[in-house]
Amino acid sequence: MKIASYNVNGIRAAINKGFIDWLKATNPDVICLQEIKAMEEQLDLDLFTEAGYDYNYWFSAQKKGYSGVAILCKTKPNHIEFGTSIASMDFEGRNLRVDYDNVSVMSMYLPSGTNDARLAHKFEYMDLIHDYLNNLQKEKPNLVVCGDYNICHEAIDIHNPKMKGVSGFLPEEREWLGNFIDSGFIDSYRHLHPEKQEFSWWSYRANARANNKGWRLDYAMVSEPLQEKIKHSVILTEAVHSDHCPILLELDL
Repeated sequence: MKIASYNVNGIRAAINKGFIDWLKATNPDVICLQEIKAMEEQLDLDLFTEAGYDYNYWFSAQKKGYSGVAILCKTKPNHIEFGTSIASMDFEGRNLRVDYDNVSVMSMYLPSGTNDARLAHKFEYMDLIHDYLNNLQKEKPNLVVCGDYNICHEAIDIHNPKMKGVSGFLPEEREWLGNFIDSGFIDSYRHLHPEKQEFSWWSYRANARANNKGWRLDYAMVSEPLQEKIKHSVILTEAVHSDHCPILLELDL
C-alpha cells in the first residue's frame, strides 16, 4: 500500500502548477493532503476521479481559504471520520481519517505557532491530539498519521539547528514530538534513514529552496504494530507544487 502525504499550500494553486499530472505519475493508493485552502464545492472533483481517485473526502476549515485537509483514495474505505469531535481542533479542519480492514490512515495538519496566540493554540492542540490518538490506538492499532506536524524533531531535521526561539524548533515542541513517538509511533522516514538529512519545507524567502535551507516538518508516523510492514519511506523533494514537498510511505500489507 502506497500512502502519500502533501501539504499543498492551496489545492487550487497546486493544480495550476501540475499537481494532477504528478499525482497520476506517483500513483499512491491513498494521498493525504493538508492546507487545501478550499471548500469541496470550489473544486472540480472530476479532476481527481479522472486521475483514479473515485473516493475523495474533504474536511475544510470554517474560515474560507484557510487550513483544511483531504484524503483521496483509489479503493473505498470502510469508514470515514471527519474531524475528532473536539471543537477547538475541528473548526480549522485539521484531521480526517479513513479506515480499511488492516490499516487506518489519518491526514493531520498541526497548527503553526506564528505568534503568541497561535503558539498557545498549537500547544493546546498538541495536548488534545496526543490524548485523542492514544485512545484511538486502542481501537485502531494499525494506524498511520500522515501530515504536516510543523515541528522539526532533531537537529538533523533542520538546516540551522542553532536557530533559537522559533516555533517549529522550540525545545517544548521537540520534546512533545519525542513523547508522541515514544507513545507508540515510529517516524517511518527516520526509522529507515537514521542519518540522512532531507527536508520537506522551505521558506519562500531568501531563495531557501534553491539553497536547500529547509526543515523536515512532514511525517508519516506509523503505529508500532505496523513496524515490520514498513517497506519504503521517502521524501519526494523534486515535486514543486508548494513550499512543502510530498512524502511517500509504502507498507507491505
